[in-house]
Amino acid sequence: MFIQTESTPNPATLKFLPGRPVLGAGTADFPTEEAAAASPLARRVFGAGGVAGVFFGPDFVTVTKAEDADWAHIKPGILGAIMEHYQSGEPVMNGEAGAVGHAEHDGPDEAIVSQIKELLDTRVRPAVAQDGGDITFHGFERGVVYLHMQGACAGCPSSTMTLKMGIENLLRHYIPEVTEVRPVAG
Repeated sequence: MFIQTESTPNPATLKFLPGRPVLGAGTADFPTEEAAAASPLARRVFGAGGVAGVFFGPDFVTVTKAEDADWAHIKPGILGAIMEHYQSGEPVMNGEAGAVGHAEHDGPDEAIVSQIKELLDTRVRPAVAQDGGDITFHGFERGVVYLHMQGACAGCPSSTMTLKMGIENLLRHYIPEVTEVRPVAG
């Protein structure tokens, strides 16, 4: 088994490509070791040491290192943990726990929110997945769209620029009711 790694715009995050499906569809976010209880793979990656967060995409695992960790020291252990997991035959997830999607929203803005989610799914999420992250809808209130940033997007130095110059401009162009985009904390 050969696992490729790719850097992301976030220097604290690396994207690992095992060459096999990870989730197949959707994403799962494990911002803490406790959150990883439902995933044998995430538990193994945290167990490698120096890991602050784990995020799964359809075919990748994004790992965020602890502040005091050095990639040169922890990357071999993470690669070993991913390889060991796939050789074990265990599932990536126990049940559906941890799967992430857009927040539900109903009420007078339901049509606008539906357009926002559609644009996020077709234009934004595929692009940020290439960088090892995900952005999901959290809420819409008085023209402000609230988004949850995960994986490599969470804490990325360029995430504010992506949010303001990219996503906000895109949503405002297609949906006049949108005035601003803001991130929400996990």
